[in-house]
Amino acid sequence: MTPTLKPVSTNAIGRMVGLLGDEWTLLLVRESLLGAGRFSDFAERLPISNAVLTQRLQKLVDDGLLQRAVYQERPLRAGYQPTRQCQELWPVLVSIWHWERTWVPEHPEKMPSIHHLTCEQDFSPVLRCAHCHQPVNQDHIDTEWGPSGGWHRSVPEGVARRRTGTDKHGQAGLFPETMSILGNRWASAMVAAAFLGARQFGDFQTRLSAPPAVIADRLRGFCAMGVLQRASHPKRSDWSEYHLTSKGLAFFPVVMTAVDWGQRHFPSKDGPAITFTHRDCGRPFTPELACDQCEQSVDSDVIEPR
Repeated sequence: MTPTLKPVSTNAIGRMVGLLGDEWTLLLVRESLLGAGRFSDFAERLPISNAVLTQRLQKLVDDGLLQRAVYQERPLRAGYQPTRQCQELWPVLVSIWHWERTWVPEHPEKMPSIHHLTCEQDFSPVLRCAHCHQPVNQDHIDTEWGPSGGWHRSVPEGVARRRTGTDKHGQAGLFPETMSILGNRWASAMVAAAFLGARQFGDFQTRLSAPPAVIADRLRGFCAMGVLQRASHPKRSDWSEYHLTSKGLAFFPVVMTAVDWGQRHFPSKDGPAITFTHRDCGRPFTPELACDQCEQSVDSDVIEPR
């Protein structure tokens, strides 16, 4: 049963960031969708300790992303199967996969290309409107807060989680720069604010009500990553602006597929957190991914890593 958020609770965006901001969640979901089902499957494929794996698998069951499934009666043994909620995370994972492969050259392990079984070509996913099938970027979408929206409800509760290095007992470090964004509650909100037009230090601070030291630290980090670029203010030489770079703009499919997944699976009784409208067709925007080779939509059963 899909949980419905209470009117005063963290909204769907905050809940989504709270879940997907954990790297082991993304990696275990990925391996589950690629066929892992037994405890030993996950342990063999990922640099994770048995204790952490046991804890994370139970959390994924509790969060509704995996379900226990008996695969042997005598002796009784159970594995893990992806739920529908888990299966519908595939567009988010593909978007992350493509972004890391394209924009993070110093990757701890070589990211495989993505192969489309329908046209038998390696491909890059294209974000498009599910209604008119036209490719989109941030300039094609109008955005408004919904009844359960607002920055205060969209930032997940809890402290920031730092992701550093490959650690058998800590984090894997396989999606390093994605985790620098999604794995930190203020960082994810700042990237969203940048897509919604925040440019100056004061814009970020006013919208998020975050401590100035946090804003300054995240801006420095994003500039170092190449997600933001510092520029002079057009009217005040003593002011600075921060603009999304090509690398930062390329993160848009991750944002849109993740928000769409969160709003579908964690609805609020008082309405959506945010609404999107595709300007070209005038319809509510629903994202889908398509193959850049054959232009057909793609999902988990027609693609594979190569």
